[in-house]
Amino acid sequence: MTPKQPTERIRKSPEQVRAAVHQAIIDLLCDPQGEDLSIPAIAQRAGVNHTSVYRRWGSLDALLADMVTTRLERDSPLNDTGTLRGDLLAWAEASVASIRTPEGRALVRAVILSMPNSAQAQDERAQHFLRRMHSIEQIRRRATARGENPPPPEQILDQLIAPFYLRAIFGIDPPTTGYPQLLVDRLLSSESGECSMIADPMIKETPDERHHHRADTGQRADGGGRDGE
Repeated sequence: MTPKQPTERIRKSPEQVRAAVHQAIIDLLCDPQGEDLSIPAIAQRAGVNHTSVYRRWGSLDALLADMVTTRLERDSPLNDTGTLRGDLLAWAEASVASIRTPEGRALVRAVILSMPNSAQAQDERAQHFLRRMHSIEQIRRRATARGENPPPPEQILDQLIAPFYLRAIFGIDPPTTGYPQLLVDRLLSSESGECSMIADPMIKETPDERHHHRADTGQRADGGGRDGE
């Protein structure tokens, strides 16, 4: 009997294929000596036929978006803690913990690499990330049902999610303590109409800047100065 060749692929279920392909992307992104990211390279690493990958996802952009969304759902679940602040804080803390891992940094790279060049590809990619937006909407619906006033989805994206990934893209680690709480408190205080003066520990003001900032704030409180008199 002829022994099996090492390149022979074992038949996998659709979910096994999906898991293997997603893991192959992470492995390639984490491997300093890895090949350029392409569907043939991913398929070879996953031990599946590249035509199966094309049939299922259609493009590399859509595949990367599906992988990123799936891993975020797994690693940063949007749990029900009983309060809006608790839900947002748990999510923010999980996101920071994830970004600090090699796999989390690989996810950030995958998001950047999945940026499409055409309107059709953008629409396909958006369908995958829409799953994550639906999860965010669940947090808002739970808060509303409890009688809380959640911020709009765009505000959550801009003030809570974007800072994590902007730092990750530029290689700036979040502060080791208190950063998730800082962002959540800023988000909720701005939504309630309060002026949040919580300082980012990564941003240092000089004494001169602090003096001008306080003078500026006082002038606005007095109605913008006396220019109009």
